[in-house]
Amino acid sequence: MHSASIPDTLRRLWAHDTFVYSLRVFIALASVMALCWWHDRMDLVIPAFLGVIACALAETDDNWRGRLLAQVVTLACFAVAAVAVKALFPHPWLFLAGMVLSTFCLTMLGAIGERYRAIGYATLILAIYTTIGVEQGRGEGGFWHEPALLMAGAAWYGLLSVLWAALFVHQPVQQRLARLYAVLGDYLLLKASLFEPVRGIDLEARRLELAQLNSKVVVALNAAKESIFSRLGQSRPGRKTARYLRLYFIAQDVHERASSSHYPYDELADAFFHSDIMFRCQRLLGLQGQACRRLARAIRMRQPFDAGDEARQARADLDASLDYLRRQGRPEWARLLRSVGALSANLAELDRRLGSASNPDKLDEQQQDNSLLDRSPQSVGEAFDRVRLQLTPGAPVFRYAVRLTLAMAAGYGMLHLVHPQQGYWIVLTTLFVCAPSYGATRTRLVQRVLGTVLGLLVGWVLFKLFSSLLVQALFAVVAGVAFFATRSTRYMIGTAAITVLVLLCFNQIGNGYDLFVPRLVDTLIGAGIAGLAVLVVMPDWQGRRLTQAAARALAANSRYLREIMIQYETGKRDDLAYRLARRNAHNADAALSMAMSNMLAEPGHFRRDADAGLRFLTLSHTLLNYLSGLGAHRESLSDHASDAQIARMTMGVIDALDGIAAGLAGKGGLAASSEEEGALARALEQLPEDDADDGHRLVLTQLGLIGGVLGPLRKVGSRLVRLESREVEEEEAAGAEAPGGGGR
Repeated sequence: MHSASIPDTLRRLWAHDTFVYSLRVFIALASVMALCWWHDRMDLVIPAFLGVIACALAETDDNWRGRLLAQVVTLACFAVAAVAVKALFPHPWLFLAGMVLSTFCLTMLGAIGERYRAIGYATLILAIYTTIGVEQGRGEGGFWHEPALLMAGAAWYGLLSVLWAALFVHQPVQQRLARLYAVLGDYLLLKASLFEPVRGIDLEARRLELAQLNSKVVVALNAAKESIFSRLGQSRPGRKTARYLRLYFIAQDVHERASSSHYPYDELADAFFHSDIMFRCQRLLGLQGQACRRLARAIRMRQPFDAGDEARQARADLDASLDYLRRQGRPEWARLLRSVGALSANLAELDRRLGSASNPDKLDEQQQDNSLLDRSPQSVGEAFDRVRLQLTPGAPVFRYAVRLTLAMAAGYGMLHLVHPQQGYWIVLTTLFVCAPSYGATRTRLVQRVLGTVLGLLVGWVLFKLFSSLLVQALFAVVAGVAFFATRSTRYMIGTAAITVLVLLCFNQIGNGYDLFVPRLVDTLIGAGIAGLAVLVVMPDWQGRRLTQAAARALAANSRYLREIMIQYETGKRDDLAYRLARRNAHNADAALSMAMSNMLAEPGHFRRDADAGLRFLTLSHTLLNYLSGLGAHRESLSDHASDAQIARMTMGVIDALDGIAAGLAGKGGLAASSEEEGALARALEQLPEDDADDGHRLVLTQLGLIGGVLGPLRKVGSRLVRLESREVEEEEAAGAEAPGGGGR
């Protein structure tokens, strides 16, 4: 039994991307340490380790060809940076000029895409690592000594990364799909809590929590899509890739159905309080959430997936409960029961889609458009255009580039004032702590300082307990692996680990105790510079961008509604245009949620409109839920007398959403109410449904729900616009009253 558990444990570890990533780092660091120890050249450990670390930080998911190309670009950037640092190091003013130019340019690479953002960031890290190596080497070994060692470490990890991608082609796709279904399971379970048949629960808070969790689902969907797309290539996808692509499309459909709403749940709970219908809905949705979690484990462990029979029985119980209510013949329930019927049909189809995940190879390819949108630049010119469009003071990437550049320059000046012999940790700390948003910077600042203190304490204990340099070298490798295993999820522990690694490595060639005080002082200074920079250098307060994020969310919802109604005319087809509109709507919703999260982490003065922002986020996500309800049931409708009226009303809703979005974006004012939208909402609620078929009734009901959200959206949106305008006026007045302000 015990022997059988060891392979199972290894399989579970192998299925997690953090373990696999850490294993690559362990192989790279351990082999470097072993080679240096074997040849008695421990003085080479530090620069080689730093090269490995920098290259590992630049790594992004791709197939082996894409990763090879990325490694070539990375090594080219590393080589230029290392040589430039070595050449300019003796000339402080030229070094400062080079640092300013390179920091700005490499940060602006983030406008091209995630891969180039990682390469630019890692290149900056390697440049500072080079200065640390040059400063420690005191010019020993000639001009090419430090650059060559750094490049050797980076090249070794790059080679290992490419070989790994060639040997384990589909492992990252499995891991991302597993993460996607796991977070989908969390979303379904939280959505099930909305059906709780209890009066007085805070549905508004749960809807807000659901909107925030939806942003994690969107991130997981995007990560899975990019991982699959990088392995599709130009030819027909292979059997495994095709299978993962079908699982991804199933996840998209499950997400749309899970995020759909068919009626305000509190009204359903009140109307059917003495029935078990809401409990039946809650139970079925909860079982489907558990099924998503089991599917995630099956994908991760490469095991068969069995949806089970529990959900099938729960569906039968729900249908029986619904039939019982229908037989009561109460006319006041007619509209509500139609919505519950649509909800039941949606849950049944969701269950069927989850069941199809047990054998996705049987899905009919002819019914599915398998094309995916490639968001990466297709040429150098397009990449340049992306950067050029961000070269404006209003662009977040530009503001971050300016802020980081000035912070790095300030750190370089401070190191010459404090202790130029060991002060480059100041610049490195500033680079690590200074994040694009205030909230992220504040969090990193605190965790960086606490992690450094913890790392120094652990290092001191290791020095006292283990005087053997060989044992310390082994602990250094372990610390390096711990850094990469925790740097994204537990930054404080990651900081402690990298601090231990530095202490142990430097102790191999000198006295590690000499680094304790400089490391702590430099961390405090560098973190302080980063914190000050995010406050005073082109601060990017999310409260000022909230109206723009809200405008983009409504505009994306408007385009989503257009694509949905086209499919009610032509019939359901998950083509690229529809999936792109749906994904853009969810991406915009996730961006609005992220903007709100960042704003809530900012100082109180800059989040005076937090209540209005949270209310708008809830309303916007509710609107997206109603749209998803339309999308989940789309099918070609037969001709009906109400078709022209539905088309006219739909255009009215689209125009209203576009109008509110334009007002939020600053294109004209945004009144708190609109007579036209009020009349439209009333007309949508009063549309006759009695002579319509089920398809037309569902469209009319969903449009009525959407129309009911327009007024509250406009009211809260106008409040956001007024609050933003008031803040701008107050700032301008304060600037005019300041000394010398009248001349500006």
